[in-house]
Amino acid sequence: MGIKSFTGRREKQPEEKVPLRVRDYMTRNLITFHPDQHVEEVIDLLIRHKISGGPVVNEDRELVGILSEGDCIKHISDSRYYNMPPEQNRVSNCMVRDVETIDGNLNIFDAAKKFLEAKRRRFPIVENGKLAGQISQKDILKATVALRSQRWK
Repeated sequence: MGIKSFTGRREKQPEEKVPLRVRDYMTRNLITFHPDQHVEEVIDLLIRHKISGGPVVNEDRELVGILSEGDCIKHISDSRYYNMPPEQNRVSNCMVRDVETIDGNLNIFDAAKKFLEAKRRRFPIVENGKLAGQISQKDILKATVALRSQRWK
């Protein structure tokens, strides 16, 4: 006598189509900064919108840098310590220019791995040379909640 399965014959279940790309979860409506903006104005925006940083774009919406709370704090500290002239209190003087971006077509699980490796809080997404959006660690968490009912492969 053999072993009988009580689960019966498994029919192949139709797989639900759940979006898995970064572009499906990225934030498109962003608070952006401009290189000419005063750092004090940016700090007010960070506090008012409860964000920790954001992309810096030029007039053509091309990504030219990224600015964080830490960048602002360092700039304030340096400007007070070195008694910098007020005209140096511009975003262009404290933003990070070498910005790592992420592809909007990247799978969210690969994006999660990139977050862990790069130790970043956010990655801008550039399409056709223009800023298209931004994916954050929180967006990745939201995606996993949306996928909770799915089997992760």
